[in-house]
Amino acid sequence: MTDNPRADIERTDVLIAGGGYVGLSLALALASALPGLGVTLVDARPPQTDPAEAAKDLRASAIAAAARRMLGELGVWAEIEPAAQPILDMVITDSRLDDAVRPLFLTFDGRTDDGAPFAHMVPNAVMVGALARAAVAAGVRLIAPGSVVDFETGAGSTVARLADGRRIAASLLIAADGVRSRLRALSGIRTVSWSYGQSGIVTTIAHERPHEGRAEEHFLPAGPFATLPLTGNRSSLVWTEKTGVADKLVRGDEILFDVELERRLGLRFGRIEVVGPRVAYPLGLTLARDFVRPRFALVGDAAHGIHPIAGQGLNLGFRDVAALAETLVEALRIGRDPGSLDVLEEYQRWRRFDTAQMAVVTDVLNRLFSNDLAPVRLVRDIGLGLVDRLPGLKRAFIRQAAGDGADQPRLMRGERL
Repeated sequence: MTDNPRADIERTDVLIAGGGYVGLSLALALASALPGLGVTLVDARPPQTDPAEAAKDLRASAIAAAARRMLGELGVWAEIEPAAQPILDMVITDSRLDDAVRPLFLTFDGRTDDGAPFAHMVPNAVMVGALARAAVAAGVRLIAPGSVVDFETGAGSTVARLADGRRIAASLLIAADGVRSRLRALSGIRTVSWSYGQSGIVTTIAHERPHEGRAEEHFLPAGPFATLPLTGNRSSLVWTEKTGVADKLVRGDEILFDVELERRLGLRFGRIEVVGPRVAYPLGLTLARDFVRPRFALVGDAAHGIHPIAGQGLNLGFRDVAALAETLVEALRIGRDPGSLDVLEEYQRWRRFDTAQMAVVTDVLNRLFSNDLAPVRLVRDIGLGLVDRLPGLKRAFIRQAAGDGADQPRLMRGERL
C-alpha cells in the first residue's frame, strides 16, 4: 500500500477525517459494501453512542426522502425512525415583522409521488449515534478522540500524521472535517467564499398546541424564520438575523429573547418555552474550487457550505457520500486504485454541477428575500402566488426538495451498492 517500509506507520485502505454524519455514513457505506476493505475514521470527539446521552442533544436536521432511503439501505433508519418527525406539509409567508396579518403565499403538501413524506426532522445525536454503532459493527476502525494535523502524498499512498504523533498510510484520505476544513487548506484547494453578514439562531421550543407536522418559513426583512416540527409538541427553530442582532439575542437576557421570539411566532402555538440551548452560527457561502487531489477528496461541508434558506446543506452532504461511495466501490471491484486522480475525478464530475447549482439557488433566494425593498417584495410575492397556483410546478419543487432529481446515486434510490 505504501512505498515506505517503516514499521511505525500504520496502514489502512481509506482514512476519513471527521466523524459527523457525513464521515460516519461514508465509512459505513464503504465497509458494508466491501467487508474486506480497511476503513479508518478519525474524529476529535468520541461519537455519541449512548442513546440516553444522545437524547440530551436537542439539535435536529431535515432529512430529505432520498437521504432517508440511503439511511434505510445502510441499515440505520429503523433505529432512527422512532425519533423522526415526518413533515406533512409546508407553508411560506412573506411579511414585515410588525404586519398584523401574514398571508400564506405558498403551500405545499409534504408528500412525494409515492405518498411518503418528502422530509423528516431527525435529532442529530440520534442519527450520529446510530451511524456510529452501525459503522463499528461493520468493521470500521474509529480513532476518537484524535485528529489529522498533516499529511504527505506519495506515489502509492498518503501518509497522515495524527495529533498524538501516530502516522497512518492510506490509498485515499477523505476530508469530512467541516466548512473550515484544515485538510482542505493543507491540500492547497482554494475556495470561493463570502459572508452574508447574517447568523442563524438555532434552538428548540416546546409549545402548548400541536404543530400537526407542518413546517413554516416566514421571510422577514432580516432573513428567514423557520419552525420545523419535532416529535411531541416541540419544534426546531432556524432564525436568521443580522450578526450583531443575533449575538445580542443569544447572549442577552432570556426575557428579551422570549419577547422577540413571540413577536415572530405569534400565538398559534399557545404557550411556548425554550427548551434547548440558544446558539448562533455565522452564515456564508463556501465552495471549494476542486473536490479532489491525487489520493485526497472532500465531502460534505468541507466541499461546500451554503445558506440554510432551503434546508439542503445536510442533504448535499449525503449526496456526496452516496456518489463517492458508489464511485469507489465500483472502482475497487474491478481492481482500480481508489486514490488515483482519474477515479476521483469521476466523483468530482458527478457532484460539481449539483453543488454549484444549489449554492447559486440559495444565494439568490437569500438576497431576494432578505430585504425590504418595495419593488422586490412585489415581484417575489407575485412569483410565490403564481407558483402556488401551478400544481405541476409545486410538485417539481417537492421532488427537488425530496432529493428525487435525475442521475441519483444508487444509495439515494434505496439500492444496494
